[in-house]
Amino acid sequence: MESKQLRTLALEASKNAYSPYSKAHVGCALETSDGSIYTGCNIENASYGGTICAERVAILKAVSDKKMKLTKIYVYTKEGWPPCGMCRQVMSEFAADNLEVIIGNEAGVENKIKFSDLMPLSFTPDHLV
Repeated sequence: MESKQLRTLALEASKNAYSPYSKAHVGCALETSDGSIYTGCNIENASYGGTICAERVAILKAVSDKKMKLTKIYVYTKEGWPPCGMCRQVMSEFAADNLEVIIGNEAGVENKIKFSDLMPLSFTPDHLV
């Protein structure tokens, strides 16, 4: 799928964010190795540790449908924030070798980066085998 289409889906997902504390609306759209598309938004919690980021919402939706390899992830925030460390770790669990991460902001600026450059030397399931 084109990054423009993923951007549109991520932007739409961000409108569903539950973020009464930070007021940050984050949206994510991802594509799996079979071409399936999943979206997610951030869902905050008064107990901050219970908050879940948009990226993890989308990834968990995909994995719950047995879509285990992520090939492209688009993360949208107004300011163009990159994925947090926890999200990067979850991505590493399900990243295809060529996973592309696209970070977009309200102005349409995009930063496209290979996951291996975003999270070098990531801890993966291969370390446990």
